[in-house]
Amino acid sequence: MPHFDLLIRGGTCVLPWGMEQTSVGVRHGRIAAIGTGADATADETIDATGLHVLPGLIDPHVHLRDPGDASVESIPTGTKAAILGGLTAVFDMPNTNPSITNAERLAWKQGYVPQAAWCDMGLYVGGTRANIAELAALETGQGVCGIKIFAGSSTGDLMVEDDESLERVMRAGRRRISYHSEDEYRLQARKPMFKSGDPYSNHMVWRDEECAFLGTRRLMALATRTGRPAHILHVSTAQELDYLKDYRDIATVEVLVNHLTQVAPEVYDNLKGFGVMNPPIRGPEHLEAAWRAVRDGTVDTVGSDHAPHPRAAKEKPWPDCPAGLTGVQTLVPVMLNHVNAGRLSLMRMVDLLCAGPARVYGAVGKGRMAAGYDADFTLVDMRRQRTIEESWIVSPCGWTPFAGMKITGWPIATIIRGQAVMREDEVLGTPRGKLVRFA
Repeated sequence: MPHFDLLIRGGTCVLPWGMEQTSVGVRHGRIAAIGTGADATADETIDATGLHVLPGLIDPHVHLRDPGDASVESIPTGTKAAILGGLTAVFDMPNTNPSITNAERLAWKQGYVPQAAWCDMGLYVGGTRANIAELAALETGQGVCGIKIFAGSSTGDLMVEDDESLERVMRAGRRRISYHSEDEYRLQARKPMFKSGDPYSNHMVWRDEECAFLGTRRLMALATRTGRPAHILHVSTAQELDYLKDYRDIATVEVLVNHLTQVAPEVYDNLKGFGVMNPPIRGPEHLEAAWRAVRDGTVDTVGSDHAPHPRAAKEKPWPDCPAGLTGVQTLVPVMLNHVNAGRLSLMRMVDLLCAGPARVYGAVGKGRMAAGYDADFTLVDMRRQRTIEESWIVSPCGWTPFAGMKITGWPIATIIRGQAVMREDEVLGTPRGKLVRFA
């Protein structure tokens, strides 16, 4: 008679080969069996009847601001938001204060995650002109998902905008590099066209389509020359999505949930500074192009780009308000709502939020529900109807650009390595996050 630490019975499991109602057995934090007999026993059994059991979902693009200002966000609060939203892992960006750009700062974060994180974490290291010689070693560090390059739109030394330095970065190391792709020269040239108090919708005028497309064209030319794989983050224009189809040998593509959900100019009319992010939310033709790219397979991953700021800062006039929106807690509900609206299948959603991030970044033991993989699961009720409310948001900044959105489909439980860490909005136990392993 087989015995497991955990048995999930009766749910519809989203498996790599399709969906089927079956049971999953867990031992020692890993999936031990898919499909068990009625005689199987377990220390703990979860009845998932009426629910869909997904492999643990991943947000590959968050800014948890740690080290930084804990009154806005931190690893403890941001990862608690993640598990409440049905995520089992997040990949955290390096533009903290101070930035994660050297071995000492990386070591601090590597040591802090197992103490403070509620979910598993991958860590980006920031590339700068000053640390190019170190990047090949830094990218192989424990828990490092990859190097992040800001080719535009950053502060301090966390920006590498010129072709010579970008090529040097690409020749330092071998793993896929993630890029914020906007052309800094065009941004700075256009900046004098605008003044404080201009309409918030001018954000998408300043950071226009050509700003993004020019940055991506330059990066693809350099990636092709050097042979260094690239991951273009938050692709926001129809032009880029069409162009990148010709670079699938060297480039993978991320689209944000915001660029699949919100549309300009309405987002600026309704949300003011709470709709300002980089790259900007654009017009309906770009939203439609993003959905075409999801459906034809151009898009590899979907993320939230969770980047919280204090409410008072977001209430400032444009362009004095900072760019960045909260999203780690709402990513899964909003995407489930898109599934129920018929915009993509549940299988495709799992590909974008689980298999895709694991494939692009080389995560070990993540990305699919299969024997031997980590026993990470997101249990969802596809019929649950709910409205996103700011009272639900646990990030200290306390706001969401999706407040008031009516959702069909909701995360019911989050399980990490066989341990339930969230059930029905209740956080369970103590932080048990670990660093994700990468090949």
